[in-house]
Amino acid sequence: MKFKSVFSALIDRFIEYRKASGSWNELCYGKNIRYFDHFCAVNFPEDKVLTQSMIDAWCAKRSTEKNSTNLRRTQVVKLFVDYLRHRELTNVLPPPRLKPESYKYTPHFFEEDELIRFFQACDHIYEHSRPEIAIIKLIIPVFFRLLYSTGMRAIEARMLKVNNVNLAHGVIDIQKSKGHDQRYVAMHDTMTSLMVKYDEAIAEYQPSREFFFQNLRGGHYSSNWVQKNFHALWKQANGTIFKVPIANDLRHHYAISNINSWIDDGFAVTDKLLYLSKSMGHQSLQTTTYYYSLVPRLADTLRDKTEAGFNIIVPEATW
Repeated sequence: MKFKSVFSALIDRFIEYRKASGSWNELCYGKNIRYFDHFCAVNFPEDKVLTQSMIDAWCAKRSTEKNSTNLRRTQVVKLFVDYLRHRELTNVLPPPRLKPESYKYTPHFFEEDELIRFFQACDHIYEHSRPEIAIIKLIIPVFFRLLYSTGMRAIEARMLKVNNVNLAHGVIDIQKSKGHDQRYVAMHDTMTSLMVKYDEAIAEYQPSREFFFQNLRGGHYSSNWVQKNFHALWKQANGTIFKVPIANDLRHHYAISNINSWIDDGFAVTDKLLYLSKSMGHQSLQTTTYYYSLVPRLADTLRDKTEAGFNIIVPEATW
């Protein structure tokens, strides 16, 4: 789709730059930059350059929006303005950043038998001769086990590239994520073995793929693909319940399971906590210590032992 606004050429340059740096999300950014371009072409036909009025009008919070929704819609415009300002191509100011509404999210607490049934469902996707089904049958058991065994975010697994997975040493190089910090994740030997088998099997269908979990179009899967398949397999395995878990609950389970395993190890957990925080890509220890409040046995024990400092160790967290 060609852009129609007076600054269409700059949008093209911006997108080319983001793609070259590996930080372009077509599903989200592409849609919203097109909407913004169309809005400016229709509502500011006489203007010859990008103006502050365009930015302010498009980025203003709508009556039907939450702050978080507004942030998602306008994020690409902010990135576009920042790109232009850094190159002295505009003097307009980026939109003000609204503070997202705070909310508390309680992850699903998985029972062992629930997980067993879920992974059995992953392993028994029906046979089909169509290539896309054959590929999904290979991907899904490995993809969700990777989330379960490493605590990776779903987006990190979706965007994972082949050249960032060292199968010889069982190490994953996550170069860009929520906090934009590079980190390394070591896989368990059994997970590494499964990844090796998958890599060999998928080569029959995608011999020179870019993404480790690549779709038929040569790109990565979307977040909707992850949730759709997770929900379908969960319901197949465990039936319909009031609150269906989400894929990222596997990440929460990873953190809670690790912390639970420390309960009988005494209280020299600082090193373990730091390792867990770094492995999960948390930007601060405060984010990791949130999980202490989700482990009742550990929380109660810590309260008995360190009553005075408990509220510092286990802060009230909002998500």
